[in-house]
Amino acid sequence: MFRRIYLLIFILLVLTTDSCSKEADVSSYVAARALSSPEVEQEVMSLVNAHRVALGFTPLQYSAVAYEYASSHTDYMIARGSLNHDNFEDRASSISEKTGADFVAENIARDYPTAREAFDGWMNSGSHRATLEGDFTHSAVSVKKDADGQLYYTQLFFRKAP
Repeated sequence: MFRRIYLLIFILLVLTTDSCSKEADVSSYVAARALSSPEVEQEVMSLVNAHRVALGFTPLQYSAVAYEYASSHTDYMIARGSLNHDNFEDRASSISEKTGADFVAENIARDYPTAREAFDGWMNSGSHRATLEGDFTHSAVSVKKDADGQLYYTQLFFRKAP
């Protein structure tokens, strides 16, 4: 109970002292960083790649650059307590600059206790499914738990220019 109160006070303090929605500002707080769930991350990537291969698409290659930005955005969503695509243009531009990508997209999710349920949720959404099945070459997914044990997901996709 006290942990929730302290977390709420921290979030309110961040929101009231920082009217700017810069992701870097929120993610720089150590308390805002959540623990990763690498097993869930790997399972999401496996499910996505198995689906792509079944459709005749190439599997996505892992990108450490995409993971860095996905992880930061997952921390940001947890700190805000909401799903959002805030600052996506900045993430996409940074990924493009660092990798030579010519197109970047992202899927986000919350309220799914397993990788399979998150994947199925994306598959049941036309726009998310289109991203999963899109013309991309690289990806990374960040999955983290908030203080209540709720999983947040950010998967970034990009296509390297030929």
